[in-house]
Amino acid sequence: MHVAARALHSRITRGARIAVADAFTDDDAALATLLHPFATGALAWPEAGRVLFMRARGGAPLAIAPRERIACEQAFKPYADGLQRSGLELLQAVDETFPLVLLLVPRQRDEARAALALALRRTQPGGTMVAAAGNNEGARAHEADLRRLCGTVHSLSKYHGRVFWSEPREGAIDRALLEQWLELDAPRPIADGRFLSRPGVFAWDRVDTASELLAAHLPADLSGRGADLGAGYGYLSIEILARCVSVASLDLYEADARALELARTNVSRANAQRPAETKQDFLWHDVTTGLRGRYDFVVSNPPFHQGRADLPELGRAFIAAAADALQPRGRLWLVANQHLPYEAALRERYASMRCVARERGFKVIEAVKGA
Repeated sequence: MHVAARALHSRITRGARIAVADAFTDDDAALATLLHPFATGALAWPEAGRVLFMRARGGAPLAIAPRERIACEQAFKPYADGLQRSGLELLQAVDETFPLVLLLVPRQRDEARAALALALRRTQPGGTMVAAAGNNEGARAHEADLRRLCGTVHSLSKYHGRVFWSEPREGAIDRALLEQWLELDAPRPIADGRFLSRPGVFAWDRVDTASELLAAHLPADLSGRGADLGAGYGYLSIEILARCVSVASLDLYEADARALELARTNVSRANAQRPAETKQDFLWHDVTTGLRGRYDFVVSNPPFHQGRADLPELGRAFIAAAADALQPRGRLWLVANQHLPYEAALRERYASMRCVARERGFKVIEAVKGA
């Protein structure tokens, strides 16, 4: 997915313009767009105080920033791990305001509006809020939304994206609209009230078709210690707990902290309706780095894309992580789009595999680890 960048960018350090050539990844390009006003001198870093970076990502463009004063917020574990490895501060909770707030705007419209509103709320009076998004991620619509919230907005285009910012005056913010949009990120019932979900989570407003297909074909004899890789808001885990009475424990692995919070709530609600309790653990974790335990079975509807790009190596990494963590004769139950080439990876790491179902564009596969 990562591609070389196509341009030089400049930075201003203590008034001197220094030309720097960087190879930006796709993620870095969005970050470079966000920082472009600072690179050109259209905006200056505040002389004092910390800078809040919401939905933060690390990357080469951050070289122009006062890194020692940047406080990052990030719910996606791979990005959060990268920020910590690079020495940036990662906040667990934000309960203050800042002279400068940076935001990489998410694509989903309700989530984006909530993020813009929250960024404005966290900006000090007289401060600046700066946001950016790719052109193919709704940048112009997000810019228009910020204008609706606070009136005057400035913008620049760069690296196939737009950066837009506001220095809202007291009384210029539409407080009623801001409060309305903040509520757009609140958990809400879906699927006739069976689950709570929120915008931006995978398949947030429905039961995902692939996960539903996998659940329908799971055998009732799954037992012992299990893991759900990429648990989302908890649908598959709830189905396992309802169908498989011999499961002793179930670990839910999820890289999105927002989804994991929902899974904890949804599983707790489901447990209240079950006669027997199975131990569960909820792990904010990047599955591609390996699992934390040993398991008798693993189920997964693994991610296969990032942004708009297919990335089947993510699914293959989930397959490898499951193989490393399964006990001898342990079972992996997997669902995937039919076009994804996972069979070679499965044959390489498992003693046997079979396709249980091919329906609605998906395939359900059982793979068994060797003795």
